[in-house]
Amino acid sequence: MIPVLILALISLTVADNLDTLYPELEHSRTIYVVENGPHLSVLSDQPKVVSRRGGNATLSCKIQRDPSLSPSRKMRIKWTKLTSDYLKEVDVFVAMDYHKRSYGRFHGRVYLQGSSPLDASLVITEITLDDYGKYKCEVIDGLEDGTVVVSLDLEGVIFPYFPRLGRYNLNFYDAERACRDQDAIVASFDQLYEAWRGGMDWCNAGWLDDGSVQYPITTPREPCGGKNTMPGIRNYGVRDKEKNHYDVFCFTSYYKGRFYYLIHPSKLTYDEAVRACQKDGAQIAKVGQMFAAWKLLGYDRCDAGWLADGSVRYPISRPRRRCSPTEAAVRFNGFPDKKHKLYGVYCFKGHN
Repeated sequence: MIPVLILALISLTVADNLDTLYPELEHSRTIYVVENGPHLSVLSDQPKVVSRRGGNATLSCKIQRDPSLSPSRKMRIKWTKLTSDYLKEVDVFVAMDYHKRSYGRFHGRVYLQGSSPLDASLVITEITLDDYGKYKCEVIDGLEDGTVVVSLDLEGVIFPYFPRLGRYNLNFYDAERACRDQDAIVASFDQLYEAWRGGMDWCNAGWLDDGSVQYPITTPREPCGGKNTMPGIRNYGVRDKEKNHYDVFCFTSYYKGRFYYLIHPSKLTYDEAVRACQKDGAQIAKVGQMFAAWKLLGYDRCDAGWLADGSVRYPISRPRRRCSPTEAAVRFNGFPDKKHKLYGVYCFKGHN
């Protein structure tokens, strides 16, 4: 039997007053039942884990169980991924006794660490960009249950993006496709905040993954909220995902492959650039791959080259005269005419 403490709270004065004022009311008593505390709890000794695309990560979830309880073979462990708006959970992994199952895009990539019977930690292998986010570990043992949330962060880089059509031409769903086309995902507010703390300053509003539209300002000025305002992240709030149009902030991480500038005897049109990379056993590189090479690997090249979206850019990690003299940056030459403007090309050769 579980000890139970029964507290009967009776106020005779109030009851007498109620009898006088409302004689038609029935007498009642409120009884509060309080147990001697939970017999099972769940905690994480590392609430935030940082990894990278292609790597592995262990999300900590430890079970604390009253030792006086008999061993349970019906304990159920469930991991879910929280969505950016917290209105939906995506099933990741479920285990009960010898029965284990992984779901969807996590199938075959996740398993329990299982270092002890009370270790419900989840191991994720071959991490993808979409794995970024918050995960919930839920443990159910009979009438007892407990949960804990663990964040998976990725080493990576944020970049603002707009297509050849120009600025403020993307609704939210177009923005999602645009980032994916450039080997990236729509960034989260946390990722944008970290980029702002690192000095990111961008005056054009862009979508974030929660459906909000924001932009980071480190140097206040009139066209960007006013020069007398404080530095910070300007927030337009949550916008209509279909009707409203903005730019987008994309996020990408490390890649498996080689990003490089193709040495070629002549400058190229866009179509010639695509064929030149293919002839070299590669594909024309994407914007996200250039940003990842620049930010994460220190790639530096002062040659403007075509990228897959038809833009021309070049990455400078060591500022110098004629090559981004004031700052390390991916320099943007716009979207030239694909037939008549001649440039080099950046290629990407992936490998498993």
